[in-house]
Amino acid sequence: MAIVALLVSIAAPRYFRSVDRAKENALRASLNVVRDALDQFAADKGRYPDSLAELVEARYLRSVPSDPATGSSATWIILAPTDPATKGKVHDIRSGAAGRAGDGRLLADW
Repeated sequence: MAIVALLVSIAAPRYFRSVDRAKENALRASLNVVRDALDQFAADKGRYPDSLAELVEARYLRSVPSDPATGSSATWIILAPTDPATKGKVHDIRSGAAGRAGDGRLLADW
């Protein structure tokens, strides 16, 4: 029994670190896909979309991806353009997660 407990105490932290790394990689990928779609939409239409749903309606995305850190597509933080002359309401997105990445940075700052 002690041997099993020892093995679990060694394996469990590694497992959870690998799960966290996988979520971070999925978040990076989701952010890249949506940001590429935003840029392509802006290049094609001369403005940014008014919502993430507009990217789906215009077929730049198949669906609004879930935020891997929260598990929901409704938790994305929408960033409007900083330049008032820029048209559209969605210039960038961030994760709505409150946690930190393995490197210590806030997930919401990516």
